[in-house]
Amino acid sequence: MSTPYDGPGGRRRARPPQRPAPAERPQRPAPAEPPQRPLAGDQPASRRPPLRRARHAAPEPGPRAGAARQGEPPEPPPERRPRPPARRGEPPRRRRSPNDGVPPDENPTEILDLGYDELLDEGVADDEYYEDDDDRALPEYFDDERDEPPEPKRTRKRGRRFLGWMAALTVIVLLAGGAYYGARELLGFGFEDYSGAGEKDVVLQVEDGDSTRAIANKLEQLDVVASAEAFVAASEDDQRVLSIQPGYYQVKTKISGADAVTNLVRPEARVGELQLRPGTQLDDITQPGGKVTPGVFSQLSQASCAELNGRSTCIPAEELRQTAATADLAKLGVPGWAVADAAKAEPKRRLEGIIQPGVYDVKPGWDATRLLTEVLSKSALRMQAAGLPDAAGSTEFSPYQVLVIASIIEREGVEADFGKVARVIYNRLDKGMRLEMDSTVNYVLDRPEIRTNAADRQRAGAYNTYRNTGLPPTPISAPSAEAIAAAERPAEGDWLYFVKCETNGLSCFSASYDEHRRNVEDAQRRGVF
Repeated sequence: MSTPYDGPGGRRRARPPQRPAPAERPQRPAPAEPPQRPLAGDQPASRRPPLRRARHAAPEPGPRAGAARQGEPPEPPPERRPRPPARRGEPPRRRRSPNDGVPPDENPTEILDLGYDELLDEGVADDEYYEDDDDRALPEYFDDERDEPPEPKRTRKRGRRFLGWMAALTVIVLLAGGAYYGARELLGFGFEDYSGAGEKDVVLQVEDGDSTRAIANKLEQLDVVASAEAFVAASEDDQRVLSIQPGYYQVKTKISGADAVTNLVRPEARVGELQLRPGTQLDDITQPGGKVTPGVFSQLSQASCAELNGRSTCIPAEELRQTAATADLAKLGVPGWAVADAAKAEPKRRLEGIIQPGVYDVKPGWDATRLLTEVLSKSALRMQAAGLPDAAGSTEFSPYQVLVIASIIEREGVEADFGKVARVIYNRLDKGMRLEMDSTVNYVLDRPEIRTNAADRQRAGAYNTYRNTGLPPTPISAPSAEAIAAAERPAEGDWLYFVKCETNGLSCFSASYDEHRRNVEDAQRRGVF
């Protein structure tokens, strides 16, 4: 076995083996496949592939430094100096070769390339050679001197970090919003607002579809509130604002947003509201007990009334009657299909039945002409929705005559009987019979009763259907949309008579006079008629 010796730098080196003659040197078989590159620390030293021989020159003649003398035991190898740690960022240092400074061999031994050059470059294999396993140095392990380990994927961490930032930003926004609204409530900053009882009266119009913001903007334009924001802020704590209906409201200028909300939700704040019930006539009706039921003119006069800055805006009912009797009907808003027939009627009855039942909003301060124009224009739209004038084409009557029939239906029966009452009128007119309707006789008497006495039935007049054949010249009341629909499409039947026979207003219908008399006697016996 060769004796160890000290090479340059005091590093332990093994004696190079004796090279056999070329003829006697066995040839190594070439591996079928290059071995897989081992990683440091993956396999034990005994199972690592053999290291290739290092190329070196022939040894120099003379005694070797550190050779053992005859009879003396071999000297122990010197202690290895620890390799200084590599500086961060520097490439790993290659270990110094024992052949440094030795001239190259002119007849080098044939070396089989087993693919370990790359291992040497990466610091995995060593260039030291040992003759046998007993004299091999233990493998040296070095710290990983790479610059930085590869960074792990940060997709999940970045996603969590993004969600964290979003959550934090949401909390900040909520806190900022809450602080703003809280400070606005406590300190009142952010908008202008009035204080005090107000100054003068104005009228606000709330239109269909107006939002709280739209109402606030209108109040600001009228100088009711100093800013729209003042009203909106006060509305957030009072849900009654949502119940404000379209119409006109009387309020004062220069009041706070909270006072504006309180004033608008009061029932008495709404002005100019007109509600006409079906069957209402133009003139008042005196009840049997002396109570007066207001007609269209009286109710419209009442709707026009308001006290604005100490001045009344009421338009008297008589002024309305005079305007209706003398004004141009077309300019007043009467539908074109009704103008000619309405113009033939008595002046005070020209608008009878044309003003439809329903809710109207009129502005206090309008004159008589503007008031009538408003209700007549909306009435025309309502009659159009009920089918006039087009639906009259399916009947033998004109649109105005259909309106007259509908007004009689409205006064003679309840809604459940409208279709049958319409059929009785159609059948009687087809047969040339007089209608003999008590409602037409009482119309000119301004009485609400259905029944008439013999003296009433003998009165002369165009509205006495006991004496005249055909329809009266004008409607006798404001018919509902249901009554108009019944007049356009009456029920099928051969009835010619009817009489109220139930306490709920329903009538009994018959096709013969004898049957009709029996129904009348039964109703009288039960106290219904």
